[in-house]
Amino acid sequence: MDKITNLTNITNIKLTSARKSILELLISSNKPLSYEDMKDSISMDKATFYRNITIFEEENLISSFESNDKKRYFEIKKTQHSHFICSSCSKIECIHEKLDFFLPEYKIENIIIKGICKNCLLKENI
Repeated sequence: MDKITNLTNITNIKLTSARKSILELLISSNKPLSYEDMKDSISMDKATFYRNITIFEEENLISSFESNDKKRYFEIKKTQHSHFICSSCSKIECIHEKLDFFLPEYKIENIIIKGICKNCLLKENI
């Protein structure tokens, strides 16, 4: 069985061609993607894309967050991890190191760290 079939088998989602194309892109990516990142690789309008994304989020298949550029980014839920967003170039990186962060009486699901990435720091030091 492929990864898409495995994902959709654990939910009540019917696998349409539109849903399959979104999931294929998200599964094959090593970073979160926005609609703008995917629109040239999928054959559907923006409304159809977001309607399907909403279904994926409701079924807990994907997670999303908004970046500095005011775009919403999506990724397949795998292991819980944090994200680093560069304030200079808006690059998004997945941080897989365990960050111990605890707030009493809260359940932390995602941590987004904003700062300057190593590439932009190097450029500033030149």
